[in-house]
Order: sequence, then C-alpha cells, then structure tokens
Amino acid sequence: MQNPPGPERRVPAITYPEELPMSESRDEIARAINANQVVIVAGETGSGKTTQLPKICLELGRGATSLIGHTQPRRLAARTVAARIAEELQTTLGDLVGYQVRFTDQVTANTAIKLMTDGILLAEMQHDRLLRKYDTLIIDEAHERSLNIDFLLGYLKRILPQRPDLKLIVTSATIDVESFSRHFYNAPVIEVSGRTFPVETQYLGLEPGEDEDVTAQIVSLVADIDAGQFGPRGDILVFLPGERDIRELAKALRQATELDILPLYARLSQSEQNRVFDRSARKSGIRVVLATNVAETSLTVPGIRYVIDPGQARISRYSHRTKLQRLPIEPVSQASADQRKGRCGRVGPGVCLRLYSEQDYLSRPRFTDPEIQRTNLAAVILQMLTLGLGEVEQFPFIDPPDVRMVRDGYKLLQELGAVSRRGALTEVGRRMARLPVDPRLARMVLAASEQDCLAEILVITSALTAQDPRERPPEKQQQADQMHARFRHPRSDFMAWLSLWRYYEEQRQALSQNQLRKLMQREFLSFLRMREWRDIHMQLSIACRQQGLKAASVLPGEENYQGIHTALLSGLLSNIAQHDEKRDYLGSRNRKLQIFPGSSQARKSPKWLVAAEIVETSRVFAREVGAIEPQWALGINPDLLKHHYYEPRWQARRGQVVASERISLYGLTLADKRVVHYGPLAPAESRELMIREGLVAGNFRQYPKFLKHNRRLVQELEELESRTRRRDILVDEQALFEFYDERLPESMVTATALRTWLKRNPEGERSLYMTREVLIARDPGAAVGEQFPNELEWEDMRFKLSYQFEPGQEADGVSVTIPVALLNRAPRHLFDWLVPGLLREKCIQLVKSLPKDKRKHLVPAPDFVDRALEQLPAADVDLLASLAQQLSALGRVAVHRDDWAQQKLDDYYRMNIRVVDARGQLLGQGRDLQALVREFREDTRQSISASPQSSPAREGITRWDMGELPQEWRFRQAGIDIVAYPALVDKIDSVAIELCDYPGEAATRHRLGVLRLLRLAGAQQVKFLRKQLLRGNECHLMLAAAQLERGALVEDMIDAAYMQGVPLQQALPFSEAAFSALEQAARGDVIGRANDIEATLLNALRALADIRRRLAALPPDKWRDTRDDIEAQLSRLWCESFQRDTPAEWLAQYPRYMKALQQRLERLAGQYPKDQKYTSSLAALEQPLQEALLRRPGLLQLSPEASTYRWMLEEFRVSLFAQNLGTRQAVSQKRLQEQWQGVSRYLQQNPH
Repeated sequence: MQNPPGPERRVPAITYPEELPMSESRDEIARAINANQVVIVAGETGSGKTTQLPKICLELGRGATSLIGHTQPRRLAARTVAARIAEELQTTLGDLVGYQVRFTDQVTANTAIKLMTDGILLAEMQHDRLLRKYDTLIIDEAHERSLNIDFLLGYLKRILPQRPDLKLIVTSATIDVESFSRHFYNAPVIEVSGRTFPVETQYLGLEPGEDEDVTAQIVSLVADIDAGQFGPRGDILVFLPGERDIRELAKALRQATELDILPLYARLSQSEQNRVFDRSARKSGIRVVLATNVAETSLTVPGIRYVIDPGQARISRYSHRTKLQRLPIEPVSQASADQRKGRCGRVGPGVCLRLYSEQDYLSRPRFTDPEIQRTNLAAVILQMLTLGLGEVEQFPFIDPPDVRMVRDGYKLLQELGAVSRRGALTEVGRRMARLPVDPRLARMVLAASEQDCLAEILVITSALTAQDPRERPPEKQQQADQMHARFRHPRSDFMAWLSLWRYYEEQRQALSQNQLRKLMQREFLSFLRMREWRDIHMQLSIACRQQGLKAASVLPGEENYQGIHTALLSGLLSNIAQHDEKRDYLGSRNRKLQIFPGSSQARKSPKWLVAAEIVETSRVFAREVGAIEPQWALGINPDLLKHHYYEPRWQARRGQVVASERISLYGLTLADKRVVHYGPLAPAESRELMIREGLVAGNFRQYPKFLKHNRRLVQELEELESRTRRRDILVDEQALFEFYDERLPESMVTATALRTWLKRNPEGERSLYMTREVLIARDPGAAVGEQFPNELEWEDMRFKLSYQFEPGQEADGVSVTIPVALLNRAPRHLFDWLVPGLLREKCIQLVKSLPKDKRKHLVPAPDFVDRALEQLPAADVDLLASLAQQLSALGRVAVHRDDWAQQKLDDYYRMNIRVVDARGQLLGQGRDLQALVREFREDTRQSISASPQSSPAREGITRWDMGELPQEWRFRQAGIDIVAYPALVDKIDSVAIELCDYPGEAATRHRLGVLRLLRLAGAQQVKFLRKQLLRGNECHLMLAAAQLERGALVEDMIDAAYMQGVPLQQALPFSEAAFSALEQAARGDVIGRANDIEATLLNALRALADIRRRLAALPPDKWRDTRDDIEAQLSRLWCESFQRDTPAEWLAQYPRYMKALQQRLERLAGQYPKDQKYTSSLAALEQPLQEALLRRPGLLQLSPEASTYRWMLEEFRVSLFAQNLGTRQAVSQKRLQEQWQGVSRYLQQNPH
C-alpha cells in the first residue's frame, strides 16, 4: 500500500568535497538521473560515489516526501556509510540520514536517505511489492554480483515499468559495467575516475621451493613498514580469508610489535567496529587493520597508506563433483585484487604489497564468478522460495541459470522434502534454509536430531563441507595410508571421520598449537584443513542451537550406526546402490558404478551402500561409502517410493484380499514379495474379489447363514439345468456378483467386516437371501428404485418427487414439490441433475445439441458421457458448467457453458418445480428456480412470518424492551422443519421484529434496525445536528450546483456519524446489555464525528459542484462515453445512504476521488483516445460487480471481498486519470482480476 506523501523535508545546504572525483562529475550525473529512469555509475575505489550519489539525488529534489534507498552488501558498510553522509550533511544520524540493518533501525519520519543491507530491501519486497516508499534506489557495489544483488537487479527490472516515478542508480567498480547496462535496456553508463594519489604495487611472491608461513611474512612486512623501509610510515590494511586468520595474526602482531591492531569483520561487535573508523581513538603510532573482504568494497577504512594482500578469500562455491556447497579459500580474481589495491592512496601516495607474483596475478580470472554460477541451484531455489521471489526460470537474472539445472534443483529439493510436488516450500525446507550448509547436509542435520545422533552428524557434515585433511604426498603415499588406516571403520567411511575427530580433539587439548602443528605434519594431516573443519563444525553447531537443536559437546562413546546412516540417507537417497555382480553396483536410475579403490569398503563389497558422492572419471565411482540396510531408507521420504502391488487374490484363511508388494526407489527394489492387506489400497477391486472369489465361488472359511442358503439354491438350479440339459436357467456369475454388489456396503472388503455388518444389520442380512426368481435368468429390474427414487434428499431436507409421462403437458417429466417457506433455501443447481435414471440420457442429448465443430470431437456421445459422469457425482453445482469442463478435458475441445442449445431439449429434461403453501396447495410451478424465487419472494416472507403465536415478531418498538432476541427461530410448516432469522427492521419512526428467510438478509436488516434504535435514543443530538449540518449560503449554493438535496444528505450524515462510533459491522447486538453498551458508545462524540464527516464532505462537494459545471459545459455531441462513465461513477459514489454504507477510511477519500475527476475533465480534450481506452477497460472491470449487485443488492455489506473490489476500482481510476494524486493501496488490472476471483468464490459459497 502506498503511503500518502508527507510534508517536504528541510534539506540543509549541500556541499561536495573538492578532493573527490565525484564532485567534478556531479552535474553530468544529475543530468543523467533527470533524463533516465536507470543510470549506471562506474567508478574506481575512492571516487566518492557511495557517499556523494545520495547527496546529488537529494539536491535534485528526490527524497522530498519519499525515501532515497541506498543498499550495501554488508551491515557494517550500511552503518558506516550512513554515518559519513550524515556527517557531511551536518545532521544527526537517524534524522535526515538513517540506516536499517538486522536488529537495528535508525530511520525516522524525517529521514530522506536510508542506508540498508540489500537483504533488508529484499525483505521489504514481501510486503511492499512495488517499493512505493522509495522514489529513488541506489544499488551499491553491484559488481560483487552476490545472490542478493542479482535478486534485486532482476526484481527491479520487473517492477520499473510499473513505477515510472522510481529512479534506479546502479553503482559498480569499473568491472563489466556493460552487463548492467544491457540488463536495463542499454541504460547510460557514467564513469568516474578513482584514486587521487598514485599507488605503487609490489609483488612479493615466494620463490619456488620456499615455504614461508604467511603469518610470519605479514608480521615481517608490518615491521618493515613501521621501520620506514617502504616509504613514509602510515596505517596498514591487511586482507585475510576469515575470522580465525584475523585472530591468529592479531595475536602474533601484538606479541611482536607495539602497534595498534584492529580487527574488522562483519560479526565483530559494533563498539569494536567503531574503533576502526574513529581516528580520534588512535592509541599511538600507526594502526594495523586486519579485515576480511568486508573492507574490499564500499566500506572505506580511513587513513590507509599500505595494503597487504595475500591474494586469497573464502569464496562460496558449488562443487559439481561432490554436489556440495563449499567455502574454500582460493585466489581472488584480478578485479578483487584491484579493489583491494584501491583501499590505499586516499591520504597520499599508497603502496600495495601483493604476496604473490605478477605472473600469478595476470593468470587469474578477470572477474569473480557471479554467485548464481557458484552456487548449487537447489540452494538457490530454496533461498528464493524462502524469500518469496518466484520461480527461478521466470526470474530476470543477469546471467540466468540453465533450465535443466533448475529442474534438477527442484527434483533434489523434492527428494529432501524441502518442497512439495508442486514446488511449494515445506516446513522442513524452511528449517533447512536456516542452516548455513548445502541442502543435502542440512537435511542430514535435521534428521540426526530425530535419530538421536546430532553430535555425530555435525562432525560428519562439517567434514564433508571442508576439504579432506588427510594428505597423501606422491612420494609417501604408502606411509600416509598406513598412518590413516587406524581411523578406518569396518563398515563405513563416514564413521572414520568420527575416529579422526576424537583423535584430533584429544591431541588439541593436550598439546600446544606449535606441537599440534608438527604432529599433524608427521601424521600426514593438514593442520589448516583440520582447523577449517573445526570452524565449520562450530558455525553449524551455533546454527543448530538457534533452531533449538542441541548436540552433546563430546561424541558419545557408544556407536549408533543405524541412526547415523539413516540420517545420512535423508540427504543422500539418490546415492544408494545395490551390489550386482562381481564388484559392480547398480545405482539409482539404472546407473552402474564401483566403489572407489581408496575406500575401506572397496574389497568388502557390502550388499547395499550409500555414498557421499558419485563421480565419473575413467569409470563411475562411489566415494566415501557406508554399508546400509535397504529398509532404513523406507521411512525417509515415502513420497519418493514407488509401490507396485501384484497378484491380488482372496485368501479364505485370512478372510481378506491380499497382494504381493514391491517397493522401489529410483529403480532400486528396497523390498519385495511382502504380503499385504489389499483392501485399504484398492477397496473397489478388493470388494469385487471378495464377492467373486469368496461369496460367488463359495470360498469362505466359515459360511454365514445366507451363504449356506444361497449355495443350496444355486445347487438346486444347477441340478435343474443338468436335468433339463439346459444352461440358461441359472444366471451367470456376473449376475450373482451384481446381486451381492448391490446389497453390500461399498466399504465391505473383509470377512470380519461382513460378519460385523450382519450382526448390526439384520435387515441387510435378510436382503442377502436369494430367491429362485433372482437366480433364474431374466431382467430383474432391481435398480428401478435407485434410478427413479421417490424422494430427493438434500442436507436435512427431503423433497417429494413425482413422475408424469405426458409429452407437451406442463408437468411432463419429473416434478419436485417445495413448500414456499423453503424456496429460498432450495438447492440452487441440484435439480439440474434430475434423477439417476434420466441423467445419462439428458447428458447425451446435451452433447447432441452442441455445434457440429465441437460435437464431432465427442463421438460416440454415450461413451464420452459415461466417462464424464464417472467424475460428476450429483451435487448442488452447475451441471452444464461441470459437464462442459469434463468433456473439454476428455474430448480435447473447448466446450463452454453457453455452447449447450438447451432450447432443443424436451421439457422433461429439466426438473419441474411445484411451489406449495403451508396446506400443500399449489401456488405455481415452472422449470426456472430463480424465476420462481423472485416471483414468490413476498409469499416466502409472509409464510415465514406466519409462524406460531410464540414468534418474536412485533411492531412499534422505540426502545430495546424485548430482552434477548434469538438469532434463530425454528418452527414446523407443512410437516417440514424451517429455520428463520429474527431481525430488527427500520420503520423510520420505530422498528419492528421480523423473521427473515436467510442469515445474510437478517444481518443487513438488523444492522439498520439497530441504527434506527440508536438514533431514537439520541433524539436530542439528532435534532441538534439536523439544524447545524450543511448550513449557510455557501452550502446551499454548492448543493444546488452538485444537484444534491440537503435533507437526505444530512440524515445520511447523522447515520454515518452513529455508524462510525459503534462496531455494527463486526458484532450486532442481540441482547439488551449489548445494545446498552452500544448506546453508551454512540452517545460519545457523535456531534464531533458528524462535524468531521461534514468537513470531509464539503471538500468533496466543492469539487463535485465544479465537476457538474464542467459536465454541463461539454459539447453534447462529443465524448459521450466519457460523460456516461463519469455520470455512472458519480451516481455510485453519491448514491442514497452512501455516507452510512461507506467505511470511514474510504469516505475520507472522496475529496481525492473528486480531484481525480476534475483532472480527468481538464485533460479530456488533449487525451481523449487514452481516456477512451481507459473507459473501455474500466467498463469490463465494472460489469461483473454491477451484474452481481443486481442479483444481490446487499452484496457490498455482506462480502468483504466485494467491498474491497468496489474501492479498488475507485483507486484504479485514480491511478489511470490522476496518477499524481497517488493511491491508497497498490492496484492494477491484474490485482483487480485476482480480487474478483475471491468475490466469485464468495458468490459460489453463498448462493443466496
């Protein structure tokens, strides 16, 4: 919903630092922003684009009443940039300039520039789809191409056409800016120069054979800089891959120097972060800032003269080989290296020390891969579903992922239980999305909490995420394998991780770090990778605790092999395999594979296994495997299992139908030949088998009495056939089957159920006794009662049916008799279905009535009708529409409800409805239920009112003296139970209690009756208001010009004042106490509310008077359609009782609606073709509502959906003809169509 524009904010004088290149380019940038909706600003680090762009926008008048949104990739950058801009504008942070990050919101009503993380803006999209609170958006550091940034750029491309007033500025380093320009339809690119001082680059790569520790090298370089060996002393910025690296280097530097060491990373506390940017807090000497790549982009650490760049970063990357998302430390791209270099040279000539060679730099990729290309698509899809950003295939990414990979991603998420078959996010998926690992591993973790092995799975999943710490140097492979063999497990490679973890933890606690490093080296274990494994384990453990999943801090001593591997299976279902022959395995989807030779299971060949990954090199290998039992996989995701049931048969010993079951997963048979009860699986087929193989064949363990009797009769007739040498006396087995099939309940599938039913239903048992007539071959006619019943039952009511075969007569066919008191409650569509005996023939005749071009697709008609009727159980739904829908699907031809030529059908194919009074006398009859309802509406009302003397109906009520009014009134009439609904009915000078025939009508009338009683109770206030409201010459002149009558308008205004003071829309009073409470509330400030309404109305009346004058001045022969549309709109807005019936929040919009009409008339002469187009669109949207209101006059009061649609139409008019006035909520033709679907559902669910 769009916020109404607030008062313009006071903007201080804006200045631009002369030393920043952006200051020189600001006029060019300002012109580009004014002339284009999207502008790309490319500038090297230090150009000032991050801090100066918002100021340029502010100077252009942006953010005057809306917001200038400015996104940053990280929380730290958002906070510091906001502080810097606020300082330059000489304002307090949180006033003109504010920021919002997770857990912190410093934005006020006076804020014009709002800094935030891109994640905050993404979250806002969920409740503000068009981002209407912003008139300008600056997407900073777009070159990082994170998922969030790609999401934002795609989403903004989608909504920009709907927000022509929105300006978008995309900033980037001078990295591949052409792709951003192309994405936004060749948006202009403005390049701004970067550093103001030269930066010297020195490459300090190690020579071949050197193995110097990077930590020691950096400590040495810092000492050299402090000694002045690289030039004048100055602050140093060191880039490091992660937090642990920062902590270790900080410890080493503090031991070696007296310098001020300052860590900087995203999770650092705010007070610690502030020390980096507060230069006044300097202790002494130079500062050494140790940062992750958080300091690589928009975040500018002040005063930096030296940058030390080891050239590495922890980058999230999806491994197609392992199907896992990893966080490896890898060399940064040239673009990232250049960004780091740009962090120095701000205060004077800078020096960038790269701890790698120039040849290494030149061999690196030019740009960092966009995150969308470095991420498992299953994880991408899961994230997009979590954020509600739509389908990946339809999303306008700059670099769209491959469609096949998207499908694979969805399939994997379905396998993991993260999405439903329709692609909707499940609760499991939501929980998985909160864990910072690959979806497969996240699913394992969630399953581990159920299998009571969370501690073990955390170790294993973090190991699978990290790089394998076990090293095998080429020259010492045998020694390494022998050293690693002690960690092996006899059945599983996964369990080896637990052994290694236990060993490492014991040594870590017993040894110093230096001793531990040397031990790892001796035992062919990577110290750094072991530490990385432990870091990931810690992060994952914290994420689990945040979800309420608690794991033991120490691994349990007892092995839970089945639980661990069941949890692993939950994430690796597609990686199971069955031993086939020799050393080969058959994997999922008929894939042949072998166990990798390096696995502990390679020579053991377990019958079933699960693998962490399946890779193809010279062959297809399963790596990291564990032996499993196939039944462990049965309960993980039952939706993926395929059940095949074969050889169903009646088993007399069990007294039930059984079948053999085969369960498979991705083509692998997990279980087979399990004998299962077939009845619940296929009740219809099982029932038939029980009858045919049990009852008809006489194959029962214990014969019931009726079966003994029937078998004896069958044997007698068989004997008679033998004597007469004829085989046409006894009916065939199908006839015997049908005898039992007609009499036994549909749910009957076992011998036990039959015996229970026989005990409880003696009459049913008697019906199972056959007679000779039944068993002798002939047309039994047993189905006549079912096909042509005597009564039609609906809910608790039974309607008498009668039949006549008198072609051409008024009552020819089937007639139903309905008391007039029940006419409104009669099922609306059920009578279209006639009776079962006529339904099929009627449907065939309907098909024959279709136009030839459609009828030819439905030949033979009886077959198509039979198939359609299998899907169409008789109900109170539209037969013509339902049949059209089914036949469209069966015949692959579009059949619509209007295609049926019903006039060609004989009258007896439509139910004749006989309306009778309380004595059963015929009042009238016909075949159109709705016409009869209208014709006998008053008879229906009188019939209900003519209830017994105990009825609450009475007249002449001027105060609540009836105690408690019942909400329902039950009585019998013509032998039928009838429910009526009492209501207070407005009689102007009093109210009456009347009985209504349905709840909606009662609620509408009761609301107005209560309002009348409230006015009668406040007669003095009403009298005062009649004198005071809309007085004076000006009002009289306006009313005359507006063509309105004061008296009716004042009465309606008083009604509205009462309605706004009491909650009659929510809770209607039915007791004296409830009414008294309402009366007290109504006596409140009714005069004040009336005056407020008057003030609003006067503003609208002035505009209305002007509109009337303009309409009168229009040429009579021009713009007729526009004139008619405006007149129709005015008649709806200013209709009788519009103030009373219009919710207060919409009544307050009347002045704006009138202003919109004024603007429409002002622009009509110059924009008539556009106006004509809009008028046509509005007519199509208005028509269904007006047609519904003709059928249901009280619809707007009864249906919130219809009321919302009605006011959305008014807002849509504003958006078309006076967009500058703004709308109260987001509205479009598509939204209106979606809203009307809700109205249609309400009308279907509430037919009366």
